[in-house]
Amino acid sequence: ASVVAKAEGIAPLIKTLNAQRDGAISNAIAVLTNLALQEPIRASIQSQGIMSALVGPLRSTNSQVQSKAAFAVAAFACDAGARAELRNVGGMGPLVELLNSRNEEVRRNACWAVMVCGSDEVTAFELCRLGALDILEEINLSTKRKNKFSEAALETLLDNNLSQKYSRMGYLSPSNIITNGFYDCGQVKHGGKFLSLEELSKQELTDRRAIIFINAKPQESTNFILSIYLSIYLSIYPHTYINSNVYFIPSTISVSFFFFFVRKGRGKKEEEKPKVIQVAPTILEEIKLENSHWVPPPDYVLMDYINDASKTILPITSTREQVVALAQFVAERMGGPVEKEELHNFCWELNMSEIEYDLKSNIVPIGKIKRGSFYHRALLFKVIADRIGIGCSLVRGRYNRCWNEVKLVEYTPKGLLLPPQEYVVDVMFEPGLLFKQGSAKADQYKRI
Repeated sequence: ASVVAKAEGIAPLIKTLNAQRDGAISNAIAVLTNLALQEPIRASIQSQGIMSALVGPLRSTNSQVQSKAAFAVAAFACDAGARAELRNVGGMGPLVELLNSRNEEVRRNACWAVMVCGSDEVTAFELCRLGALDILEEINLSTKRKNKFSEAALETLLDNNLSQKYSRMGYLSPSNIITNGFYDCGQVKHGGKFLSLEELSKQELTDRRAIIFINAKPQESTNFILSIYLSIYLSIYPHTYINSNVYFIPSTISVSFFFFFVRKGRGKKEEEKPKVIQVAPTILEEIKLENSHWVPPPDYVLMDYINDASKTILPITSTREQVVALAQFVAERMGGPVEKEELHNFCWELNMSEIEYDLKSNIVPIGKIKRGSFYHRALLFKVIADRIGIGCSLVRGRYNRCWNEVKLVEYTPKGLLLPPQEYVVDVMFEPGLLFKQGSAKADQYKRI
């Protein structure tokens, strides 16, 4: 491998991928894949555009070339930069199409490549958008076509696209950490299209179930972005001297200026003359492009919830007591405890309708909800628990029932280690009450 690299043989090998002969292409890919076993050489191959060069072989009609190309993608896509390059050159589409191949080896290698590529959220979302998730689900339903790689690829895509995982599977494990941008749009039927939050935001207000979204990240102001650009400018022109007053004009004004002084010459001090450099139109255009895709507004109420929980619940030393305190915390902010006999009078639907009408949108930040049902409370519990380090799962049941499950270690005699027990957390009727999994009370809480 090192001999090939020293002899500058990598570039000719990559160039061979554009050849007309399938045998030459297949052999060149095999050599490059073997070279990728050594990390320094793999990085060198990646820097010479291997991902762009693999797009053609992925589109080949020759099954051997397809198989080698998919295998090479799996070998080289372990780095984020390589995955981004493959996305940018349109390589994800041909890769997804190979999942439908009737050739077992091609299909297996394509599943492997999808598993590797789907290890970050951006690429996983792109693969799902191109239909990889539906194809993998179909493959895994077939006893003849499914394999370990197809199962792992499906799991990887879902774990890096939690909104879609929860919509399809109705379950998030303790390791599935809910982050900003997550949304619950309800259960999508098999074969139904899963819409992005941006697509959902363009829909008119309807009487259908509200989409609950999570975003506890404050928006960065335009001034902050402008200051970054100014810092970049100063790094390019280090001899520029800034006046103490730098004025950031509001973004509503189409043209703005930075005023600062430029000192000319090295030795002799010359007269300092104010120089006006017009940079804002370019900057504003950059900002406009950057914000061209819809981003949900920050949920400041949720931020307060997380901060309050961090101050009051995080210091508690017992995990069991933390769970109880968090359940009570969530219930207090979602309308308080509800008597079982009065559940039908707990009009959370009216509160949701009012919020949607005020927002003129079906998309509702969870912090806006003041009268929450099972699925609102269970989601909020999971969101805050993930932020403060309490491991819990989120499970969707039938008829708007959702619940959280936690694993707790019982008090054990000294020297005896017992396995943790799983409990269902009550956040509705008697907040903080824990039902042992499988008990009659736990089953009753999950069902009407």
